Amino acid sequence: MKNFKAGIVIRGEWIEDNLQEFGGRSTGITFLSPDPKLYLSRLPLGSPKALGDLYQISFDDIADYLHRLGDRLRLADNPYLQEALEASCLTSSLTPPLLKKSYESLPNLFNRETVREIADSTIGIDHLEGWVEQTMNDGRKVSIRAFGARALHIIAGNSPVIAGLSILRNAITRSDAIIKSPSNDPFTALAIARTMIDLDPKHPITRHLSVAYWKGGDEALEQKLYQPRNVEKIIAWGGFASVKHVTKYIQPGLELISLDPKRSVSIVGPEAFASDKTMREVALRMATDIGAMNQEGCVNARVIYVLSGSDEAGLANLDKLGRYTYEAMLGLPESVSTAPKEADLELRSLVNAMRLNDEWYHVVGGMRDEGAIIVSHLPEPVDFAARLGKRIANLVPIDDVEEVCAAVDAYTQTVGVYPESLKRTLRDRLSLYGAQRFTSLGYAAHATVATPQDAIESTRELCKWIVCEDCDPAVTTPLWEAGDMFASKAA
Repeated sequence: MKNFKAGIVIRGEWIEDNLQEFGGRSTGITFLSPDPKLYLSRLPLGSPKALGDLYQISFDDIADYLHRLGDRLRLADNPYLQEALEASCLTSSLTPPLLKKSYESLPNLFNRETVREIADSTIGIDHLEGWVEQTMNDGRKVSIRAFGARALHIIAGNSPVIAGLSILRNAITRSDAIIKSPSNDPFTALAIARTMIDLDPKHPITRHLSVAYWKGGDEALEQKLYQPRNVEKIIAWGGFASVKHVTKYIQPGLELISLDPKRSVSIVGPEAFASDKTMREVALRMATDIGAMNQEGCVNARVIYVLSGSDEAGLANLDKLGRYTYEAMLGLPESVSTAPKEADLELRSLVNAMRLNDEWYHVVGGMRDEGAIIVSHLPEPVDFAARLGKRIANLVPIDDVEEVCAAVDAYTQTVGVYPESLKRTLRDRLSLYGAQRFTSLGYAAHATVATPQDAIESTRELCKWIVCEDCDPAVTTPLWEAGDMFASKAA
């Protein structure tokens, strides 16, 4: 087996000395990377003053740099990405076709128009470019500007796109990033960073990116690095345990932006059963929400609530829809979904137990660990719904949409809905329960990155929002005259 080197990038410099062996997420997989403790003093930016060079360039300069970077991130022409793909095929839970498609999508992420859309929609380019002035009710003039921060990105490895998105957000906000790569993808962020060095090693954006791998929970390293003198914001993706671990370091001057684990559902109205053709279209949409990226994302549907009714006719329709969904899932393009790379043996045994209870459940597929649809004949999900994955989903019959409310909470990220009219009915109600994104059925994994994520504006929160005020006593009543902070001469 090839011995892959992960290396370290520190502000435009590629380092592959002082190598030690680390274990990948998959059993038996290892890779070599420099001992991060030897470079700990170099990882932080040090003085915030060093961010100043990012303010000598315009947003157009940033967009142009990122566009040129995207042109160099074409998988067919980029040896760093090619090596990252080869290595990730061993460490990632995704199969090679899905990984390849993810890498091929990177150039579009850095497209100039996409960059501008993300910046304008999530922050506002005018606030990134300079001070935006407005006159307040009491007459004072207030100017506000978004400044970058020294940030640590603890990224997830369930998709290579996360590394690209983190680098993109860092550049847009004129921030300084230390990216901690995950054990199931220690290569993608490095490959992009090395491409940036080749593009322009002296460019401020290149000089404000460092990428390294260390084992999560290495307190000897983390206690020194995770300090306000080094970083101002930590952006943490990942599972419950890893995000909770980071919270121990949060203190005044060090803010946590948490993109913690979520789950998603779909809701299908009775219109799905209007005709056989409609049922097959709905089944294809459901299969896409379940199977895209092999159900590895928070966006993927795991439980689908269907307004089929729980009577005999409704359950017969639901069984048929389940069969159509399974067939559609197996027919998805391999760039969208494949048979899972590895089986979950415990989940397999739970699914097989459902087969023995055919009065209450109908299991379609799953005999070859290719994925399965569990059709419940009870108006509630299987008791192991929280661990559904590997292209295994649960269709649940309901008689009234109110039954879905109890299934939605603060962990519910995406709700795929069919038909569109049902979305308008649900969105105000389910938002109160915790739902964070509503989309058309079939588009759960086809999200834009120019909107809030997990009910927070994470790109906006990367910025520090600074206020500058001009107060003229002739216009804004001073406290020494009025004694009332809300007094206004205009009133």
